[in-house]
Amino acid sequence: MSSIDAKQLTVEDLRSAVADGAVALRSRTVLQPAGGKGTKVFPPTYADAVYATEKRRLPGHPDPVECVLLDSVQSQANRMEEALQQAVDDGRLRLPVIETDFTPNFPGEDQPEALRLLDPVGKVTSLQVPHRIADAILRDSELDGTPFRQSDVGAAIDRVGTQNATALFDLCPTALLFGMWDSTGPKGGLGAKFERALVSEIVGINAVYGVKTSSRIDPLGIQLKAGPLYATSNGGWTLDEASARQQKKKPVMLGKDGRPSEANHGNITPSLSERDRNTNEYVAGGVTIDYAAQTVVISLPALRRLRFPVDGTLSRDADNAARAVLAALGLCAATLAAEAGLDLRSRCLLWPTEPLSWELLEKPGSEPIRVSLDSNAAIGLLTDSVEAAKNSGLPWREEPVVLTPSEQLVKLVVKSQHLAAQQSSEGGE
Repeated sequence: MSSIDAKQLTVEDLRSAVADGAVALRSRTVLQPAGGKGTKVFPPTYADAVYATEKRRLPGHPDPVECVLLDSVQSQANRMEEALQQAVDDGRLRLPVIETDFTPNFPGEDQPEALRLLDPVGKVTSLQVPHRIADAILRDSELDGTPFRQSDVGAAIDRVGTQNATALFDLCPTALLFGMWDSTGPKGGLGAKFERALVSEIVGINAVYGVKTSSRIDPLGIQLKAGPLYATSNGGWTLDEASARQQKKKPVMLGKDGRPSEANHGNITPSLSERDRNTNEYVAGGVTIDYAAQTVVISLPALRRLRFPVDGTLSRDADNAARAVLAALGLCAATLAAEAGLDLRSRCLLWPTEPLSWELLEKPGSEPIRVSLDSNAAIGLLTDSVEAAKNSGLPWREEPVVLTPSEQLVKLVVKSQHLAAQQSSEGGE
């Protein structure tokens, strides 16, 4: 897409799109491995160390093409929220967020033993927790000494729905964009549900599965028969049975069988990844692909289902103003995430072969409108949309709602940290 003939998107364009029946804002980007065409990338693995694969019908291909998922819808949403959080931390954006601040519970001699964290947690926000504003971490925190969901602020979430989304717009607008189900709130499974209005995924096209190798050469040349190693009470190991940790009056082997490799000593024989019993393909050995495709779609009909009463009164003006903000927020999240780069995981760094570009799909039968938008323009568009929404009477918090973790939540975290440390010192027993 040429930037010359691309439209500069304005707040008025967004408001017109959400008001007049436009279908979507979409972005489609071709990606290649950073190492170059034909180099291997590693998709995420799921249960039994397998990849998410399927055949898809693609333009220009008479037969279905083998594809592999490189980044899921859920993972993409998390990356976009992470990019928004980074922009907030950097002072580029001011968004409504809820945060639980564990900082006062930093380890210290003045803290009771039951509240001493081994590792600092810091602040956790609604842009970072798995279930956004409905997450258990926020639910089990307090606002001025009152459980969050019982406070005046938190109780407003109990009354939200598609016909009354103003409270979420005020507290956590990303929940309206990326979806939310308040399944752990006071109403349980009957809690409010909001579908995803923004969906993004990255798929590898025409995948061929590879082989994963493993090996290690120990410069000390430690032999297998040099063991066995025994576990000690302080998390280390020893060759001396008398110095070992005892269990049922017997010395405890390090790990499974006391091999030097349990302490990361010794050689690892060169080997290949195992084969899947059903497909006979090597398991988790990476893939080569023709290219990867990233698709981002912001559903405008999903936004149009949301209503935003102001002081109990519904109005078309306020509805369209809030919807335009959410559309701008989606554009902002996607462009910021693209700016952060696509280093999806170890050995899966992708490079866009073209700049991120957008199309506005208007009414059926019309040609898509090309849209020019980088992260600075997207932030400006969001800022302008928010100002227009405020002029329509809608709320928009620019400072976080700061919660304090409940004592029981801190105790749970402390106990988990101590258990993890104990298991590590005991060799994972």
